[in-house]
Amino acid sequence: MKRLAMWMAAVLMACSVGMAGAAEVLLGAGDVLKISVYGSPDLGLETRVSEAGNITFPLVGAVGVGGLSVAAAEKKLGQALESGGFLRKAQVNIIVTALQSQQVSVLGQVNRPGRYPIEGKRSLLDILAMAGGQSPEAGDVVSLIRKRADTTTKETVDIVDMLRSADLARDFDLAGNDVLFVERAPRFYIYGEVQRPGAFRLERAMTVLQALSVGGGLTQRGTERGVRIKRRDAAGVMQVLDAKHDDIIQVDDVVYVKESLF
Repeated sequence: MKRLAMWMAAVLMACSVGMAGAAEVLLGAGDVLKISVYGSPDLGLETRVSEAGNITFPLVGAVGVGGLSVAAAEKKLGQALESGGFLRKAQVNIIVTALQSQQVSVLGQVNRPGRYPIEGKRSLLDILAMAGGQSPEAGDVVSLIRKRADTTTKETVDIVDMLRSADLARDFDLAGNDVLFVERAPRFYIYGEVQRPGAFRLERAMTVLQALSVGGGLTQRGTERGVRIKRRDAAGVMQVLDAKHDDIIQVDDVVYVKESLF
């Protein structure tokens, strides 16, 4: 329930941004624009921004709009019509009908993976909320891969820590072609004399006693004095450890409950 409440807060945060930021979108290759000029219906058209960042417009020819905001593109196109002597005062209106250039990929354990447009200023939490939040199988840490010029960087963000502390310094603003990847939650395994053997989500600071509870508790033949943990060390060598109730379970630990001899 705590995870659900956190994601409800994230969804509300995303919604508060609204569509007001659409005017801040920077145009790029692949964007589809619907252009109209007040008083000149014959100049209206729908066109796509080329790979070079240009559009072809009646009377003025090629106009570079790549990297411009919608408002700046409107102004530039209007100035081109006026300086060419085609209109005395050009009032140009541009509507982005398909935003292809500024999209973020959201992959992994989210409810709706895919590509999402950045309409104005969008942060990591905004885009995760648009993707439906993390799925039940998701871990708490999100990887953010960002491409800037010829450099690719990776940031890891602990979403739960960030929301619990209300420290949004790592709620990074995203740009086109950024990638968010949500990995599956870490797991541990329990078998032997427990009611529900299997693989389970590893919660933070989970103890052996809590792991036994997740496994449904002991069977009638099980004994708490016969709990072992099988764990690989840094060199990959399997170790078998005698477990106490308050020992902390680690990622990929295998908890084994022995049968009582009496």
